[in-house]
Amino acid sequence: MSEEWNQEEKKAEETAGAGEVHKEEKKCKKNKKGTVTFTVEEAEKMEQLAKELETMKDQYLRLAAEYDNYRKRTAKEKEQIYSDAKMATVKEFLGVYDNLERAVAQEGDDDSPHKKGMEMIFHQLEEILKKMGVEKIDAAGKPFDPDQHSAVMHIEDETLEPNTVAEVFQQGFTLGGRVIRFAVVKVAN
Repeated sequence: MSEEWNQEEKKAEETAGAGEVHKEEKKCKKNKKGTVTFTVEEAEKMEQLAKELETMKDQYLRLAAEYDNYRKRTAKEKEQIYSDAKMATVKEFLGVYDNLERAVAQEGDDDSPHKKGMEMIFHQLEEILKKMGVEKIDAAGKPFDPDQHSAVMHIEDETLEPNTVAEVFQQGFTLGGRVIRFAVVKVAN
């Protein structure tokens, strides 16, 4: 009888052990109603992992936004540096423009090859400046604008409105809406 007793006890232990394993597995699987059940420890662990995931997601989004701002800022800085360098270069060539303009304006033989050559060079320089986006400031006969004109003389002239540009001494230029050089003008009072 003791032998039967031992065998039944072993079977009961095996069945109980198998039942516990089966019970643990069942907690992570769907039950008959279709819901999933977890132990308290598993639920706490999942909650902790969800918080970590949310923290990591927040860090990722912040890093992505910071990188995007950096990319935009550096692109804007590059464009500004390029624009400033372009303006500085064009400004240096304006002296050549002025000299060629004076040479073309000189009176003399219009059929002279020298004068025709100067006119061709002058027009070529004008075209290059135009392709680069450089525009002349239209000043003659326009109202005086201190943002674009530099008045060096005032005259009394009844034929012109007050504060009107009477004469342009030196041509002004803009590049991308920014003044490279102010137009030097004479203004009527």
